[in-house]
Amino acid sequence: MGELILRAATAADIPALSALGRDSFADKFGHMYRPEDLAAFLEETHSPATLARELVHPERRYLLAEIDGELACYCKLAIPSSLAEHDDARRPIEIKQLYTAPGLTGKGIGAALMDWAMEEARGYGADAIQLSVWSGNTDAQRFYARYGFAKAADIQFWVGEQCDEEFLFALRL
Repeated sequence: MGELILRAATAADIPALSALGRDSFADKFGHMYRPEDLAAFLEETHSPATLARELVHPERRYLLAEIDGELACYCKLAIPSSLAEHDDARRPIEIKQLYTAPGLTGKGIGAALMDWAMEEARGYGADAIQLSVWSGNTDAQRFYARYGFAKAADIQFWVGEQCDEEFLFALRL
């Protein structure tokens, strides 16, 4: 693996962010959904137009990880959290997405972005970091547990007409 470079996202990154978001989600979860539901979800959440709005949104923060000039991973935060109603934290932030390119999971890239997310939370004065993780994604649950995250609630996540059982994980700061 080459040199890891962390940097803020810019508008020039939108095509790469769109491709990585789509590829990462479809690689890990695509088999779970009807093709039309998956296509609609990917367009809604990872289209260039959506990302252009997200990058300038005052309550979103992105950090990219590049290896040898290629986007390898990114983290998107929501400040404040959109999941706050599911927990009693008073000032939470949310990890909306922590996506790694297919084939690069387990190489320490996500850990670097998790460290950044924790720094951002502390800088904001957050009392918790929240995230949603699919109930069947035990690898991700183990990753988050290593940082002290624990299940706080059962929640739902919709992809088209399919409702997934998700866990709200939270880390108190």
